[in-house]
Amino acid sequence: MKQKLPKVVLIGAPNVGKSVIFNYLTGAYVVVSNYPGTTVDVARGQAKINGKVYEVIDTPGIYSLSAVTDEERVTLELLRKEKPDLVIHIIDAKNIRRMLATTLQLMDGGFPLLLILNIMDEAEQYGIHIQVNQLSELLGLPVVAASAAANKGMKSLIRAIGVASREAPEPIFFSEQTEKAIHDISKQLTVGCGFNKRLTALLVLQGDRVAEHMLSLERHAQDIRQYRDSFAEQSGKNPALLIALERQGLIDKVVQLTVTYGKGQKRWRSELLDRITCQPLTGLPLLCIVLYFGLYQFVGLFGAGVLVDYLNNTLFLQMIIPIVEAAVEQYIPSEWLQSFIIGEYGLFSLGIRYAIAIILPIVGTFFVAFALLEDCGYLPRLAMLVDRFFKALGLNGRAVIPIALGFGCGTMAVMVTRTLETRRERVIATFLLSLTIPCSAQLGVVLSLLAHNERALGIWLGYIVLIFAFSGWLSAKLTGSGGSAFYMELPPLRVPAVANVMKKAYSRMLWYFAEILPIFILTSSLLWIGDKSGVLVQLIAQIEPVMKLIGLPSEAAEAFLLGFFRRDYGAAGLYDMVSAGQLTDQQLVVAAVTLTLFMPCVAQFAVMIKERGLATALVMSGMIAVTAIASGWLVNQGVMRLWTM
Repeated sequence: MKQKLPKVVLIGAPNVGKSVIFNYLTGAYVVVSNYPGTTVDVARGQAKINGKVYEVIDTPGIYSLSAVTDEERVTLELLRKEKPDLVIHIIDAKNIRRMLATTLQLMDGGFPLLLILNIMDEAEQYGIHIQVNQLSELLGLPVVAASAAANKGMKSLIRAIGVASREAPEPIFFSEQTEKAIHDISKQLTVGCGFNKRLTALLVLQGDRVAEHMLSLERHAQDIRQYRDSFAEQSGKNPALLIALERQGLIDKVVQLTVTYGKGQKRWRSELLDRITCQPLTGLPLLCIVLYFGLYQFVGLFGAGVLVDYLNNTLFLQMIIPIVEAAVEQYIPSEWLQSFIIGEYGLFSLGIRYAIAIILPIVGTFFVAFALLEDCGYLPRLAMLVDRFFKALGLNGRAVIPIALGFGCGTMAVMVTRTLETRRERVIATFLLSLTIPCSAQLGVVLSLLAHNERALGIWLGYIVLIFAFSGWLSAKLTGSGGSAFYMELPPLRVPAVANVMKKAYSRMLWYFAEILPIFILTSSLLWIGDKSGVLVQLIAQIEPVMKLIGLPSEAAEAFLLGFFRRDYGAAGLYDMVSAGQLTDQQLVVAAVTLTLFMPCVAQFAVMIKERGLATALVMSGMIAVTAIASGWLVNQGVMRLWTM
């Protein structure tokens, strides 16, 4: 019988260095998978400490044990079911006053606990000094100071895990009135829910949604709800607000005794940079600069231009493919097998060439740019900057993360929409991603093809932005109330560590390549079969009237058919058409607009079904197809008039 490993669970808000610590503890032996019954990823690995092997679990980022998002619910469920032998709470030392609230909640839950004050180097630069030993004594639990990104304090963390007690620290008690309410509710709880009675009673008293579900299983549920209402009436405050205020009062006493604030060398610079990046007057021009250099110059011109031109036109078409063709013709006598490998729809000449020479360099440059923005702390500030605009679309600033990630891979971005708080927001974000956000490969090809004509580029960009804004506004109107309240932890702006940026970009490129290469090979095979059987000709013939309707040559039907298998496949087909001189500048604008708005690729459609359901995915896809064709017709009419003026 396999021995059960002791479990160490990492808990923390986003951007506190949780993943860095997880990677340090587990090394390369990591498995990332959906948590049972959900679509939220949880990473698991093993760490060997003092000769003992532990299972380490990295949970999704949370701000509180009062769960709001799917990620927070999964973390709460994991704590409830996994029965951790040790919970490591990681906080940003600069924000200790705010983040200790979750520490106190974990203490109320009776979990064996270790507190990590991470990013201590930056806290000291901000003039924040924490007496770690005194904090440990006041809380009654081990506390370790660390700067994980700089590999400081990690040996102390290892030692602390090795000697950590499985005994839970004593909670810090609330006022007599609140403690009586906790005690009275605890006495009436009978159903085992995975938490201790104190934390369950607190969650019930606060009206937490997860606790409400647990409460529905209690035979004394009605009595408990009446007691809670009576408590609220007697205290004159909402119980959730009262508990939050009391808990913050306890934290303030602890902070007053253990933390001193001085004049940090970084504080004034940080406040100035926050104002510059978050205020519309300065933040919007800065965003334009980021988009120009990050997307247009680096991804569009360098990735889709320089790298693709070298890999596709020089390396593959002039060097590799002639060698492969010669080898295939020499060693494979069968004509049909030759065409299967190096024909028009061959595995190598189409599938592998598209994946490696056209798609991978564009995706790679995007993931490098995204990792830079992520590690420097710009993305949360961008979220604050666009929050007001996104409110008009029924979303909030948090949605900028999946939207921005959509420029890398729509499939991945739809998965990330689960971080949004409400189903309504997740549906709107999924629709906007599937309709208006081109993946990095598609975006890079389009930018590269339109870069020579500023008017063409402006028409394409203006129309896509217009459709994004109008579709979001209309979706918000049709689905009711506005977006949920926006809150997000602002990490400090810092110079990204090159090694960390490259590691992130490399891991995402591997994930993407592992996903697209089999699909490209499968697509090439299906296209080859369709070509040989005549089915492909019939399908293209069905699409050709639509191409004529929007002013494109019939040959464009093939690129659009490829675009259904993968958007980047369609973009690569468009690239081949332009290389062959089959499109004028006017037609290129129409094709770029229509293909950008066209159907989500098969992989993205599959994730839409998984995340939003089959019916919602089908309705979205139908609306997207109609919008794309109508847009192609409208742009064709407008472009033709504009070009003849």
